[in-house]
Amino acid sequence: MGSNSLHVLKGINFKAEAGELVAIMGSSGSGKSTFLNILGMLDEADEGIYTLDEVKIEKLDETKAAEYRNKFLGFIFQSFNLINYKSAVENVALPLYYQRVPRKERLQKALSYLERVGLKPWANHLPSELSGGQKQRVAIARAIAAEPKVLLADEPTGALDSQTSYEVMDLIQKINDEGNTILVVTHENEIAHMCKRIVYLKDGVIVEDKKVEQVRASQYVK
Repeated sequence: MGSNSLHVLKGINFKAEAGELVAIMGSSGSGKSTFLNILGMLDEADEGIYTLDEVKIEKLDETKAAEYRNKFLGFIFQSFNLINYKSAVENVALPLYYQRVPRKERLQKALSYLERVGLKPWANHLPSELSGGQKQRVAIARAIAAEPKVLLADEPTGALDSQTSYEVMDLIQKINDEGNTILVVTHENEIAHMCKRIVYLKDGVIVEDKKVEQVRASQYVK
């Protein structure tokens, strides 16, 4: 900002294999968001190498970054980031629109993804007519509709109560069971242990990276 620069990440080495479910943890200011933003091509690293599905991600203008994001990535946010004036099915169909999928086909596909997250009956409802948990399910359906290589979830349960959090994590685990690679930024220990590996960031460096015995969220879903 101005003449002040902040060195956020300090020489991180990180590799995720296809099909992993990784939790990224760390206190506020540890670099989690910057890390996720670089992986999500929302920010660019000043130095170092970032390779995604054997493609070197570098020197991206906004058009190229958008094209790569659409091709490789699905995003799930704490605040859902749904478009308020579009119905659930239209929100889910959005990435397919950018992939130039014909209208009829993308709506059919969007409906099938809503069905997967248990929300087909709410297809024509606006976000304002949905609960927090339902909104997050719509957001997950939207994230997976484009069949991305990697799902990036930034505090996906942050705005939800415990029971709804378990339902959302159960859904994320099921998507991962199908072979999808998912990275989850969370500050909740319980949520992190529903992943298979936990990476701890502190002051811009990885201080711990360990595999954990995965806790299945389904046992807590009522």
